Amino acid sequence: MLLTSRGRRIGGRVALGVVSTLVLGATGYAWSQLHRLDASLVTADVISPSGRVPAEQIGQPLQTAQNILLVGLDSRTDANGYPLPQNVLDALHAGDSTDGGDTTDTMIVVHIPVGGAAATAISIPRDSYVDIAGGLGKHKINSAYSRAKANAKSTLSAQGLSGPQLEVQANEAGAKSAIQTVEQFTGLTINHYAAVNLAGFYALSNAVGGVEVCLKAPVHDSYSGADFPAGQQSLSGAQALAFVRQRHDLPNGDLDRIARQQAFLSSMAKNVLGAGTLTNPAKLDALMSAVQGSVVLDKGWDVLSFARQLRGLSSGSIGFATIPVQSLSLQTPYDGDAVQVDPAQVREFVRTALATPAVTASSESASQGTGVRPVANTSTPSTSSTPAEPPSLSSPRVSSASGCVN
Repeated sequence: MLLTSRGRRIGGRVALGVVSTLVLGATGYAWSQLHRLDASLVTADVISPSGRVPAEQIGQPLQTAQNILLVGLDSRTDANGYPLPQNVLDALHAGDSTDGGDTTDTMIVVHIPVGGAAATAISIPRDSYVDIAGGLGKHKINSAYSRAKANAKSTLSAQGLSGPQLEVQANEAGAKSAIQTVEQFTGLTINHYAAVNLAGFYALSNAVGGVEVCLKAPVHDSYSGADFPAGQQSLSGAQALAFVRQRHDLPNGDLDRIARQQAFLSSMAKNVLGAGTLTNPAKLDALMSAVQGSVVLDKGWDVLSFARQLRGLSSGSIGFATIPVQSLSLQTPYDGDAVQVDPAQVREFVRTALATPAVTASSESASQGTGVRPVANTSTPSTSSTPAEPPSLSSPRVSSASGCVN
């Protein structure tokens, strides 16, 4: 029988940074900060010529749909290739600089239709068993980045590169592999790329003063550091990272972790877009500093122009979805248990999700000055004790983020 994760599930660490970056259009002060941000972000040359947005479209109303790949890196280096301090890793329950492995533990494709007044975010489970681009074999999709990075690092080291320069160039190779793998898996062309590391998520959640979440039951997990009571609570910093990283002792393992990340992102988007963050100079400065130190964007992405194109986007016009999966315990020759997926089914699901009236109406509503009915309403998790629905065996769907999670 076809097993699917709830449409409500979505990865979220890096999306928080990008959503925060893309919607800073509320005030003149926010625009001045975007100018500062645009000049100081770390960039990487990772988008293929076929995915680059034509120069004549930059700064104009969104004329063609765009797809953004957001990844959360399990990396122990910062955006500039320098190792994270051990005290930071200790606070994040992240081991030491040799742990991790630069896997993309969160992978989300955000589709923005013509007009830019809506967005659909599609999550890809990190253990999806797929063909890795570049002839690297069939493995879990989260290893596309680390496998290509390891190969590049070996070659670049032999050429004499070392230190941060080696890390940065090897990271570009990893990003290109991740992008190409997602493209061939989903059938979408990726136009933009953004990545954030562990410390970046810590800083972003602190910058907005915490995010409201709701748990069905108390949890205690020594691996991630998650130690929370049941019910609604506000999390930031190391607590926020532990909440979205936990996957041990959850009923549905990594799928429940995706559900948490999606709920966190939903609440975070509402916080940033509707709680005064963009009109509060102190909060906005903190947000800008967090993004500058943690997010890597593709080279040539004009953030200021892109934000102008999305000025109609609100927290209520962001829809969430997760690709369909067939099994959560596929036995593989070399990678242990993986998530079984059917690429043809995934591509059909993506086409259907992005062809819904709510998504395709974006350009019409933008030109008419009317509101877009979102694919899914993004709202703060419910304060009631009513649990969110259990994992579904029905067809995958685009859904909202509400209710308590495991």
